[in-house]
Amino acid sequence: MQIKNKGSKEQKNQKNQTTKDICVTVEPGICGFPCLIRARKLDARTVSLEISGSDCQQIKKLSERLKKLSLKELFTPISRNPVFSAVEKSGCHLSCAIPTGILKAAEVAMDMALPRDVCIKFEACDAAESTKNEK
Repeated sequence: MQIKNKGSKEQKNQKNQTTKDICVTVEPGICGFPCLIRARKLDARTVSLEISGSDCQQIKKLSERLKKLSLKELFTPISRNPVFSAVEKSGCHLSCAIPTGILKAAEVAMDMALPRDVCIKFEACDAAESTKNEK
């Protein structure tokens, strides 16, 4: 089956509009400090970042350190990635989910990924194994 997409006027207009904000809410877990990440494409290779709404002191420091991200930086390996470097300098917990949320928001803002929710779910090992075997 072939699917042809000529695009409606609405779709074509969306491509020509100014960039829109991508907003991601991260519920990081037991710490109880959710935050809002706002990413906006500034140009073809740069995204601005705004991290707000968290009472976590480390995330507040991170928001001061991390204001922009380039396309090249977005795909820099973890050991040299500016997001993870800023996370380390800010003293964030190693398993904090917010850095991944930042990268996901930036990818979507730069049209490098589709906006889809991410989930880490804890469940009983027996239930997880039976679900895995059913697939």
